[in-house]
Amino acid sequence: MAFQPPRIVITGIGLTAPNGNSLAEYRQNLLNGVSGVQKMDVRYMGECLAGICDFDALKYQKRKEVRVGTRAGSISIYCAREAVTDSGVDWDNVTKDRVGVYVGTTEHGNVETENEIYAISKFDYDTKFWSHYHNPRTVANNPAGEVSLNLGITGPAYAIGAACAAGNLGLIHATQMLRLGEVDFAICGGVSESIHTFGIFAGFKSQGALATHEDPTKASRPFDQDRNGIVVSEGGALYTLERLEDAQKRGAKIYGEIAGYRVNSDASDYVLPNPTRQAECVRQALTAAGIAPVDIHIVNTHATATPQGDIQECGALREVFGEGCPDTHINNTKSFIGHSMGAAGALELAGNLPSFDDLTVHPSINCDNLDPQCDLPGLVLNKPRKVEKVDAILNNSFGMLGINSTLIVKRFAA
Repeated sequence: MAFQPPRIVITGIGLTAPNGNSLAEYRQNLLNGVSGVQKMDVRYMGECLAGICDFDALKYQKRKEVRVGTRAGSISIYCAREAVTDSGVDWDNVTKDRVGVYVGTTEHGNVETENEIYAISKFDYDTKFWSHYHNPRTVANNPAGEVSLNLGITGPAYAIGAACAAGNLGLIHATQMLRLGEVDFAICGGVSESIHTFGIFAGFKSQGALATHEDPTKASRPFDQDRNGIVVSEGGALYTLERLEDAQKRGAKIYGEIAGYRVNSDASDYVLPNPTRQAECVRQALTAAGIAPVDIHIVNTHATATPQGDIQECGALREVFGEGCPDTHINNTKSFIGHSMGAAGALELAGNLPSFDDLTVHPSINCDNLDPQCDLPGLVLNKPRKVEKVDAILNNSFGMLGINSTLIVKRFAA
């Protein structure tokens, strides 16, 4: 008899996004067309557009902890605490060495190093003014480590570095660890503090890929003929994942079940995506889930509003869902919040999960003049679409150096 891996389900969600600090607020703003993009002063560059979060870091941390730690750490702690509360688990009686923390990140440490260099520049670069907190702030595992410190978790806690595919990878890795029996409860997803480093703004600007618009709320324009680049954003979304039998034993509510996933690599370019490899990733995830393209009801696109990137992804999706999928609806979340890098996949999945209950697909906004090369069957633009059924959601997240990830979540059925 073939081995049947344990079924893994989502039981809690905690998030902060540029347009919401809870799943309910975030979802409502996605349905109402509310953007979270605004103007921001960036060191050395002046005014740029960014997705900025406004959550209460002191809800779960003391002032000294915020001062000693990092922005990514505070985002992670906020999201983790919110997810644990949302899960309804009796946290005081959870065996903490059986909890795993898997936080996807695009990059970490740039913010702290840039800040320290700027600070000592005022003292003729005398390193005696360099913070002794710099090293623990900049290690890659910092966001997960800050969660473990805050929640008293003694199980594995580390970062998943996967560029802008990292949010998906956090959930995928947690699923694998639960199925292997390495942990019994997982806190996972992705976070980003990217707006606090001028380097990422400068890098995208040098590539001609940094979005501009007189109206910040219209700057992120995936699929639009006039799109001109990425809006850099911060944020985070962390989930609690459990084996189905454990969730049912404690009577937990279940948002959805992890149905399948796939991760692959383009091996072709540092930045330019490869639609052939992307299509392969999607197809292989469908195979792993045991479902056909026609069975997917929502596809959340990675599209970042770069001219070539959107076209490449649309080509990959057209190859998989282009014909015979009348009930497949395609949307995009970056049009509301910009590109939250390591948090993107996790936040985008969260924005679509409520569709299992309300049977409504949130749109991609700011598409006033659809690029013909991005025209896809089922594309939902500018206003929500009420649908007859939502049984499976496919979430795409792709990253630099050619990493692709596809995660499929299905409606839970006992």
